[in-house]
Amino acid sequence: MNLMEYQGKELFRRCGIPVPRSQHCKTPDDVAAFIEKNPGKWVVKAQVLMGGRGKAGKIKFATSAEEGCAVAREIMATPMPPNRQNPSGEPVNSLLVEETMEIDKEAYCAITVDRASKKPSIIVTRFGGMDVEEVHEKHPESFTYHFVDTASGYWPFVGRGLAFGAELEAGYRKQFPAIAAGMYDLFFRYGAKLVEINPLILTKDGRVIAADAKIELDDDALFRQPELKEWQAVLPLDEDEKLAAEAGLGIRNFRRFGGTVGTLANGAGLAMGTMDAVKNAGGEIANFLDVGGGADAQRVRNCYELVVNHTAAKVFFVNIFGGITRGDEVAKGIVTAMKETTSRKIPLVIRLTGTNEEEGRRILAEAGMTPVQTMDEGAKRAVELAAGA
Repeated sequence: MNLMEYQGKELFRRCGIPVPRSQHCKTPDDVAAFIEKNPGKWVVKAQVLMGGRGKAGKIKFATSAEEGCAVAREIMATPMPPNRQNPSGEPVNSLLVEETMEIDKEAYCAITVDRASKKPSIIVTRFGGMDVEEVHEKHPESFTYHFVDTASGYWPFVGRGLAFGAELEAGYRKQFPAIAAGMYDLFFRYGAKLVEINPLILTKDGRVIAADAKIELDDDALFRQPELKEWQAVLPLDEDEKLAAEAGLGIRNFRRFGGTVGTLANGAGLAMGTMDAVKNAGGEIANFLDVGGGADAQRVRNCYELVVNHTAAKVFFVNIFGGITRGDEVAKGIVTAMKETTSRKIPLVIRLTGTNEEEGRRILAEAGMTPVQTMDEGAKRAVELAAGA
């Protein structure tokens, strides 16, 4: 679960990470009322999950209630511009009104899981306030890393070492260890996958403050955080996530790519392997689709309709390796979908092995379908059918 900036900064406050004074507002009138009671120079920021708010004109300044109301209306009038993951953009449903900062320097700090070491990794660079991938491309030598031994945890000397290693300005060095400690606390306390501050600013009066917050929580750990699970209801879903939810899938289980070979597999690993097999056979992927473990016939049917109705697929490659997912249930779902779906029809390639595969193959045979034996064979056949469609 990705958090909005205002939600992330609330967690920062709980963990002792300094953030600017702010107010979350739902309407332009709320913005005006807040600034009326708190005169000064404020920045009004769209609360969206998409990046690029500044370039899209969704961050503006205001020095009066009237100006605050006007810029808030302007920000909320149009959605964020579309991108590949959000073809319709993202509506702006709320705003964060935040005190402006006199910035002297900007740095970057994040904690995430390093797959190679299988440990939390604290990442620091003196270049903040810009796209971190761009910084890594231009200044790879500026990044300093520390892989935390979870048995011993985080210690202040680690933060001091990171500050010196990243050549942060002297003003950062005394305060940075406590900020890194707060980030580490948040990472474990709330089951985060990513905690990022970009930029971590040094103000002209010597304070170190988190000017932005990007936090991704592990969906599978939300049961431990019932108060945070409630936040999920206010977070926007992109089009693919909405379609996945409507089909009874997890919101991360479906993603469109625009190719001509639709895919379905049980398990994210097999789904990605299926996509690789299609690419290796010379095809273009229409989608990623993980039906999940233990899928029944209805869910399989929903997945078929999802691919047929909402992708550019010219052929559908179903790749099932049955464990808790039963081959007979998959076969029933496919046969039912093929018979009852009234929208466009596309060729089907099926590889079915594992639990109850004999019964599944029998059901498919009665419907006039013959499964392939291997994933690579299925991928090759699917690509050939797509090319000839």
